[in-house]
Amino acid sequence: MNLAPNFALILLVLLVATGVLYALNLKLRKQRPEGAKEPAWVAWGADFFPVILVVFVLRSFIVEPFKIPSGSMIPTLLVGDFILVNKYTYGIRLPVINKKIIAVNEPQRGDVMVFRYPEDPSLDYIKRVIGVPGDVVSYQNKRLTVNGEPVEMTRIDDYLYLECPKDPKQCMAKYFEQYWAKFGQVEHRLLNYAPVPASVFDVEQFPHRENCTYNAAGVICKVPAGHYFMMGDNRDNSRDSRSWGFVPEENIVGKAFFIWLNLSDPGRIGSFIK
Repeated sequence: MNLAPNFALILLVLLVATGVLYALNLKLRKQRPEGAKEPAWVAWGADFFPVILVVFVLRSFIVEPFKIPSGSMIPTLLVGDFILVNKYTYGIRLPVINKKIIAVNEPQRGDVMVFRYPEDPSLDYIKRVIGVPGDVVSYQNKRLTVNGEPVEMTRIDDYLYLECPKDPKQCMAKYFEQYWAKFGQVEHRLLNYAPVPASVFDVEQFPHRENCTYNAAGVICKVPAGHYFMMGDNRDNSRDSRSWGFVPEENIVGKAFFIWLNLSDPGRIGSFIK
């Protein structure tokens, strides 16, 4: 998931600029002769200030829209889903600098969370919270265990995925193993793709890399304080904490909770995210 990296900053600049024009317009209005027209540039800025203020407050502190561009969270989220993210459930944060000023709740295992990619904070990613601070996460032979407790998984019908390049005539069908997983208080679907090996090949050097042990069966990590271990529901088609490490608390954006639009699949509109 990738949005324009400076959108929050641009919105803040527009808010300040139109706010100055709004205040200037109030001052000039008192000094302007009766019947005199307002300068167009002042009136335009003043008129847009309330709109930008509402958008800024909603997006910064309450809810923010995102679009899903990739398949790493299939089948929970599909390419083309437009989702809403709760910005306050994990605490109130100052816009642009993303500093938490009021603590509310902490991320829970099973939450679908948007965060700033640790290697490039200008990018927003979305994955599922697998491990919270202090947890020992073991992903061995494509089976997940957290603190020694295996996650309950029930095999259901295979998931058909059409992988299409630019030419729709070249679409290739792939069948993924599909499971219902019961993870804490959350039940959700996930996918495994049998041809992909269990081991993790594209491991990078990341902070607290010493907390992880890699082997032919996968990875075992202890989540450090103030960090989270994230994985995609499309397990064999997701680059996540297995490869690039832990998500620090200060990178959290919010909790995904609602699909409000999908132009290619209207049946998904109005769905809550599990």
